[in-house]
Amino acid sequence: MRKIQTIILLLLAMASVEMSAKTLVVYYSYTGNCQEIVQTLTSQIEADTLRIYPADKTQQYEANNYAIGTQLLNAIYANPDNPDSYPAIDPVTISLAGYSTYIIVTPLWWSHMAAILQTYLFHHGSEMAGKNVGLIVSSYSSGISGVVADAQRLIPEAEWLGNALWINNSNRRNQASLIENWLISIDYNSLPTWADGDINQDGEINIGDVTSLIDIVLSGNIHYPGADVNGDNEVNVSDVTKLIDMILQSK
Repeated sequence: MRKIQTIILLLLAMASVEMSAKTLVVYYSYTGNCQEIVQTLTSQIEADTLRIYPADKTQQYEANNYAIGTQLLNAIYANPDNPDSYPAIDPVTISLAGYSTYIIVTPLWWSHMAAILQTYLFHHGSEMAGKNVGLIVSSYSSGISGVVADAQRLIPEAEWLGNALWINNSNRRNQASLIENWLISIDYNSLPTWADGDINQDGEINIGDVTSLIDIVLSGNIHYPGADVNGDNEVNVSDVTKLIDMILQSK
């Protein structure tokens, strides 16, 4: 048994997951407004970005008095629990496990979150459970309460970072200061820097985290930050297995 463990640890020593940021910004942009917001945001904080793209690049959502966009949203709300209700998006390979904070940036579509981003969150929102999640919404003038409700439905167990930031046509020119003040309001700089799996909090996930996690499991320190790698509210050998999988899959 000890020989097998040694072999596993040697394999893990050759692989590591480097984490460049504690925050992942997930966004969809059709007109370019949300992309500009993300660029402004990431000039103020260190964050990785994930842009969601529709599988069908030919859609003109504003055509025929916004008929296509309205149809996509109507399909979702007719049966929001059915995966087939959501429009297809390009495959996403980035793992959410290495981040402690997520910021969602979305345009408003007819009082709701853009259907394309809803697809991503429908499939991956549960992976943000128990994590810090912030929301930034871009619209022309409509209020964002419907978008907030969509986000809460799709990420029901998030630790929401205060109120959503609303950037609209009347204040867009001031978005840099709006974002700066919003980050202060949610106390962003005080958020934990650890991520699930980075047990020793050195900015990487590697063999050192495996050995640290084993020590935590043996000591019974279940409240150690990031040790609940598989998110089941327990810290045990299954978290060690999940951490090993994360490291091996990264390569």
